[in-house]
Amino acid sequence: MNTVLYDDECPLCVFQMKMLTWLDWAHQASLRPLRDPDAAALAPQLQREDLLEAIHCIAADGRIYRGARALRFLGMRMPLLVPMALVLWIPGVIWIAERVYDFVSARRLFFSRIFGCKEACAILPARQHVASNLPDPPEKGK
Repeated sequence: MNTVLYDDECPLCVFQMKMLTWLDWAHQASLRPLRDPDAAALAPQLQREDLLEAIHCIAADGRIYRGARALRFLGMRMPLLVPMALVLWIPGVIWIAERVYDFVSARRLFFSRIFGCKEACAILPARQHVASNLPDPPEKGK
C-alpha cells in the first residue's frame, strides 16, 4: 500500500485528499494526516518542516515522492488521473509542475480562502475509504 502524508490543518490539502479518496477506486493510497502520531515514524528521514511543505507519498517499496512527483506517482495508479500523470512524464513538464506546486504550496492558505476550500469540504463528503485516515468533518454550529 502507498501512504500519503498530508497537512490536515490546511483546508486545500484536506479538500485534495477528500477528492483523492473518491478517485482511488483500487485502494492504492492510505492517507495519513500529519497530526497522526504514527505519521512521523513512516518517514523518519523527513523533518516536519519538509512534510508541511508538500504532500509526500511513501511507495510500497519504500521510495518517497514529494509534491508533483507524488501526484504523478499516484496518478499512474488511479484510472481517472492517468491522463494527468502521463502529461507529467513529458520531458520538462515535471520541472514546471514542481515549480507550480511549490508556488501554490507556499501560498496554500491564501488559495484556500480564494477557492473556498472550507465550504467545498463541507459539501464534498469524505468517502468511506478503507485505507483513509481523514479526520472527521467538524459538526455544523460548533
